[in-house]
Amino acid sequence: MKLKEYIQTKRIIADGAFGTYYISLYGDGSRAENGAGLSNLPELANIKAPERVIGIHTEYIEAGAQFVRTNTFASNTKSLSADMEKVKENICAAVMCAKMAAGKVDREIYLAGDIGPIPVEGMLHSDRLTQEYIAIGETLLSQGIDILLFETFPELETILPAVTYLKENHDCTILVHFSVNQFGYSNTGLSAKRLIAEANACPYIDGTGLNCGVGPGHMEKLIRKIAPDDTTFLSVFPNSGYPKYLNNRLTFTDNAEYFTEKMEEIAALDVGIFGGCCGTTPEYIRRIAAGISADHPVRKTETEAEKITVPEHPAYGFMERRVKEPAHKLIAVELVPPLNANDEKLLDAAHILKNAEVDVVTFPDSPSGRTRADSVLMAEKIRLETGLCVMPHICCRDKNAIAIRSTILGASLNHITNFLLLTGDPVPILFRQTTKSVFNFDSVGMMKIVQEMNSDTFTGHPVTYGGAINHNRMNTKAETERIRRKMAAGATFFMTQPIFSAEQADVIRQMKKETGATILVGLMPLVSRKNAVFMKNEMTGIEIPDTVIERYREDMSREEGEACGVQIAREFMAMTDDFADGYYFSFPFNRVHMLKKILK
Repeated sequence: MKLKEYIQTKRIIADGAFGTYYISLYGDGSRAENGAGLSNLPELANIKAPERVIGIHTEYIEAGAQFVRTNTFASNTKSLSADMEKVKENICAAVMCAKMAAGKVDREIYLAGDIGPIPVEGMLHSDRLTQEYIAIGETLLSQGIDILLFETFPELETILPAVTYLKENHDCTILVHFSVNQFGYSNTGLSAKRLIAEANACPYIDGTGLNCGVGPGHMEKLIRKIAPDDTTFLSVFPNSGYPKYLNNRLTFTDNAEYFTEKMEEIAALDVGIFGGCCGTTPEYIRRIAAGISADHPVRKTETEAEKITVPEHPAYGFMERRVKEPAHKLIAVELVPPLNANDEKLLDAAHILKNAEVDVVTFPDSPSGRTRADSVLMAEKIRLETGLCVMPHICCRDKNAIAIRSTILGASLNHITNFLLLTGDPVPILFRQTTKSVFNFDSVGMMKIVQEMNSDTFTGHPVTYGGAINHNRMNTKAETERIRRKMAAGATFFMTQPIFSAEQADVIRQMKKETGATILVGLMPLVSRKNAVFMKNEMTGIEIPDTVIERYREDMSREEGEACGVQIAREFMAMTDDFADGYYFSFPFNRVHMLKKILK
């Protein structure tokens, strides 16, 4: 009987931790008893010491486990430091070990191909990463495994392309488990209830749950806040407790009795599979197998489920005037924070804008990876001194989920409620030896965090945020899809890179047509030929055709150069008037006095 059919009427007891139990038996690779000369990576034993792997699987099955995970959590090119062919060989050996253990008992054992996160530096999403997850999944399926378990993931987005491909091309059951902390958040800042809700809404996922990260007590509290729909089932695989270091080794307290007690409390909820993660041993599984009947029907019970809510009316922030006056073209102006502690020029520019028709003033977050005054603090100072509506940029380069949530909270407490959320420019190569980028996620991931904060924290006064559009990308379809993803993550407006040609305007016009997004078209009124040549050759993401540069003479006076910039900006405003919801100005050298002439 297929797992999905079986789980409709019966609960299943799963195995416990393979890795921590393996290390407790065979040491860390430097101990004398590790006669096979293995490192502390249990997956290497699939080939070098298969009797150990078979033995551990057998212990869990004899303890009462009916659901057993293959010893492949870290079977990937990064963890094994091997090419894909060696990884496949390792996976095949792991499946063979699991089958041999399952064949020792006269009852049905569900074998699940275990797939853990592939360790990567930098950005989490790439075609290469997706292809490796697909290769791992297909290798498991080719060995007769029809259940794939993606576990200990901080988000769904990383694996969704692979999950989709595997489900569309193979007859298999796919389960996805997330890992969160005791407060219910993953290391990408997403809550357990949102993660479970997203997995439930995915037609390619048959079941979801939580594993690792927390002990049974916190797991029980988290599960009470989650209610699956009728098409999926929940699994719980908590740690035995919280680890501590003893003699430079990670150890877990033996608390099987407490663990069993909490798991029995979880059993009163709508959970289908019960197992263990780090620190749990066959003894833990033996106890919960005795305390939770595998034949007990799964019953729907009322929980403290908190559905993810979206405000009936989106937060408009600086766009409120646009809502009241649909014909109004929004005007945003960028002021770049200083490289040093002297903000005199920026303040002068801000006071000029105070008397201009500006809807919002924005502040980049250390653009080009060069340290500048903090965008949020700079925005707050300008807000206090001028009363202007401000919007700091926040990028993922320098901040993890904790820092981003903290920044948004602090800004909101200081009445800053508009944000431009960006992935951010990478750190320049020159500084990478001493300065490391964070990039736990991209701008879409950050938007999901803020979307969740609007749902949970800012329920009465949600913040407004938007994203950037790079119309100069080679793959405009991919950029259009990113716009859709950002809109789904709560983005209510978009600002583009500066445009300098009719072709660039047409690309944005098409993006507007396909997505319906609110778009502020970027304009950069260049002030001299030297300025134009520098921007063309030195600034990534900005494309300036020679026809624009040729309009600037070498011998132009300052006034003539600015007049040329004003004229070109007016031309592009007229060119985009049919679809632009507003304009996003970035003036070289903060020459914001040009705005009045442009809007005249």
